[in-house]
Formats: sequence, structure tokens, C-alpha cells
Amino acid sequence: MIINEKIDGSSFTYEIEGRLDTVTSPALEAKLREAYPKATELILDFKGLDYISSAGLRVLLASQKVMNKQGKMILKNVKEAVMEVFEITGFLDILTIEK
Repeated sequence: MIINEKIDGSSFTYEIEGRLDTVTSPALEAKLREAYPKATELILDFKGLDYISSAGLRVLLASQKVMNKQGKMILKNVKEAVMEVFEITGFLDILTIEK
């Protein structure tokens, strides 16, 4: 997995490429934890994300809970395969997803 980070004031954007699974999710979680104290907007660009596992979903859920208290979290460019996982798990009702 590759994580590209862009920071603009309190807006943090992370472009994620590859797979978000048990092996790679701790790296994303660490990056997001660094952003929490300063972020009012968290954008996750999934245009390069091909797969997400339950470990990745857990990271997203934890991030959404944090950002609900201090701002917003937006997912962008979600591929169909990842969107299907969100649909099946009910995450569509929890996450803000933009095209």
C-alpha cells in the first residue's frame, strides 16, 4: 500500500493505493492518528484502492468516530469493488462518500 499525504491548513488528504488489509491498515491508522489533533477535514482518496478488508473497515470506523467530534471525513473516488464492501457491511450509512 502507498499513502500520499497532502496537508492544507487543517485539511488532510490521503491518497491510498493498493490494498487496505490486516498487513497495511496499521500504517494508515498511524498516519491518521498523527492528523487527528490538527484536522477538521479528513479526505481519503481511494482512486487507487483495489481492496479493503475488515481491518481496513475498522480503521475507517475509528476515524469516522474521531472526525464526527471535530469536523468531517470524506471518501472520494471509491472503486466499485470497495463500494460493494461498504454496501454489504452497512458502511454506506456511516461514511460520507463523494464521487
